Amino acid sequence: MSSHRSAAPRLHDGGFVLDTRKLGRRPGSMVTVTRTVQAPTRIGLDLIAVPVGTDVELDLRLEAVSEGVLVTGSVHADMTGECSRCLEPFDDTLDLHLTELFAYPNSITEETTEEDEVYRIVDDLIDLEPVIIDAAGLELPLQPLCSEDCQGLCPECGIRLAIAESGHGHEILDPRWAALAGKLADANSVDADAESSTNRVNTEAEEK
Repeated sequence: MSSHRSAAPRLHDGGFVLDTRKLGRRPGSMVTVTRTVQAPTRIGLDLIAVPVGTDVELDLRLEAVSEGVLVTGSVHADMTGECSRCLEPFDDTLDLHLTELFAYPNSITEETTEEDEVYRIVDDLIDLEPVIIDAAGLELPLQPLCSEDCQGLCPECGIRLAIAESGHGHEILDPRWAALAGKLADANSVDADAESSTNRVNTEAEEK
C-alpha cells in the first residue's frame, strides 16, 4: 500500500465511485469491476499527465475483509508529456497496479488511524479518484523523457541535438584569450584599411 493518503473521499459519481452494497461484508466475498471512464481532472504531474476527458480503463477486484474492502487491480490510460531534456511533446501510457484498503465506518482501522492515513468507505461507496491521483503522483517521473537516450538541446544555440547535423558543435574561445583575440582582430582591420588606402594611392598615381 502507498504511504501517502488523500483526505476524506470526494464522492461525486464520475465513474470512479464504486458501490459496495452488492459485495456485502462477509469476509472473502468478492466482485470484479471492469469499466472505462473519462478522467474528470488532469491526473499526473506538471510535465506528464493523463489529460482531462481521456479514457481511463479500470480492471479491479473488490474483496470484503474484516476491516473494510480491499481493492486490487490495474488502471490504464494514455498520457501526454513534455520531455525535460529537449522540451518536445511526447505520448506515453499510464499503467498502475492498485492494492488499497478502504476502511469500514466504525472499524478498528478507521478508529485507530488518522484521516489521511487510510481511505474510507462513505455510505457504502468507494471513491477511486483520489487513489488513482495519489498513485500516479508516486509512479510518474518528475523529469520525464521522450526517450531514454534523448540528447537534449545544444547548450550554445538551443537546437534539438536529435535533429542537428552530425558533429554539431560551436567553437568556444577561452575567455582568457578573448581580449587578445579582439585586439588582433582590430589590428588586422587597421592593416587591411591601410593596405587598401595604399593601393588606392598607387592606382591614382599610375593613372596620372
